[in-house]
Amino acid sequence: MNPFIAYLKQYYHISVEAQQALEEEISFQQFEKDEFLHKEGMVCRKLYFIEQGSVRGFHYNDGREVTNWFGLESNLVTSFHSFIDQQPGYEYIQTMEDSLIWSIGRETLYALYDQFPAIERLGRITCEQYYIRLEDRYVNAHFKTATERYQNLLQIHPQITQRVPLGFIASYLGISQETLSRIRSKPI
Repeated sequence: MNPFIAYLKQYYHISVEAQQALEEEISFQQFEKDEFLHKEGMVCRKLYFIEQGSVRGFHYNDGREVTNWFGLESNLVTSFHSFIDQQPGYEYIQTMEDSLIWSIGRETLYALYDQFPAIERLGRITCEQYYIRLEDRYVNAHFKTATERYQNLLQIHPQITQRVPLGFIASYLGISQETLSRIRSKPI
């Protein structure tokens, strides 16, 4: 079974007909490290599923890159604000490793929503899951220490320090690389 479809079906059962319709519309692409899926100022027209590899979402603040989020295997990613309201986005989405990625266009997805209520339900459930991750990120950023934020990141993505440059991790945590090095040097 297609890994994108298998991922979606863990949240909600869809009919064979709906599954076939989805399979006909999703496309597969290989990306090399450092390729962009989305850039600031563009309207995001695709929803991506990472089969293998990793991506990050980031923006620029006073000329510095600020990492907003990471996407690893079995994650759906997009520039959600831009994807939903079809306005130019403020963030970049870039691969951090060679990656195998599935995607579906927004117009196609919305047409499938109209045709198959189960697919629309999957869209709602996906948005709910995204909201939960966003709220967790907000709580971590505003109410936890840098050490707690780092430990939480390791809990969610235990392999992240082997796959993501420490500068990106420090940026995501809102700390300097030096502070991250001090945190990492202490026993957990």
